[in-house]
Amino acid sequence: MIVMGRHLNSPPKKIALFLIVFAFLFLPTIDALAKLLGDSISAGQIAWSRFLIQTMLMCPIFFWTLRKHRTQNVFLQFMRGVLIACTTVLIFASVKFMPLTEVIAIFFIEPLLVTMLSAIILGERLGWKGLAATTIGFFGALVVVQPNYKLLGLLSFLPFLAALSFAFYMILTRKLSQMESAGVLQFNSGLSGLIFMSVILATFSSFDIPMLEIKMPQNQEWILLILIGMIATLGHFILAFASKYIEANILAPFQYLEIIGATFLGFWLFGDFPTPAAWVGIMTIVVSGIYVFKKETFMKT
Repeated sequence: MIVMGRHLNSPPKKIALFLIVFAFLFLPTIDALAKLLGDSISAGQIAWSRFLIQTMLMCPIFFWTLRKHRTQNVFLQFMRGVLIACTTVLIFASVKFMPLTEVIAIFFIEPLLVTMLSAIILGERLGWKGLAATTIGFFGALVVVQPNYKLLGLLSFLPFLAALSFAFYMILTRKLSQMESAGVLQFNSGLSGLIFMSVILATFSSFDIPMLEIKMPQNQEWILLILIGMIATLGHFILAFASKYIEANILAPFQYLEIIGATFLGFWLFGDFPTPAAWVGIMTIVVSGIYVFKKETFMKT
């Protein structure tokens, strides 16, 4: 405990810890703004705007690095961008129909999916305790989604698809992080996501698919779209900065602060508040996720 206390009490680590708490409480603002836009701007167009603004903001910063650095494994990096684009569209589509807190809570089965997929794809070990915790976490997600399923049917499973897409994204991140810097990975994923969404919107916007429609935003909508891109970019920078000073096993549980931020924003902006049954499911997901991550970190050390 003394070592841990010293570890977190150095000035850079205190700053990193403060920033990470702020980031995880504030990041649900992206999804809240997307929900505000959801009745007039499609999820696909919101995602495209986010990647456009993120790429524009990051391009000057990473231009010099990218000039001197040849990108490794272009195909996998592009697929990583495709996966984060799919994740973003599915999340933005989800919050249009479902309460913000519940979407983010269901999305947090992602660490459990990563654990299972890593065992299948990467051959990583998954013991019976990890499997049990993962199963319990999925049960918690079903508890959360049940009331929405009665109202929305299969649309209520959009957060599950988003979590699955992001799980594959994280597995590719694990693989590519061994050969690329975090900054280059971040820029390439944003640029790839922008290219992919541009092709998808150009191809399918005339097919009468609600989540891929295109329209000219009005003044207030432009402001919200720009804010989404700026907040997303700032959030990524904070996470990259914090990861330099705080170990992953300490950092990971803080991600569940997003549920607190989402609950506040959902109640303040939309009057949504999870039911007692939903809170049971949410806490089941959180406890299972933290247990699996801690166990996985312990096995790797």
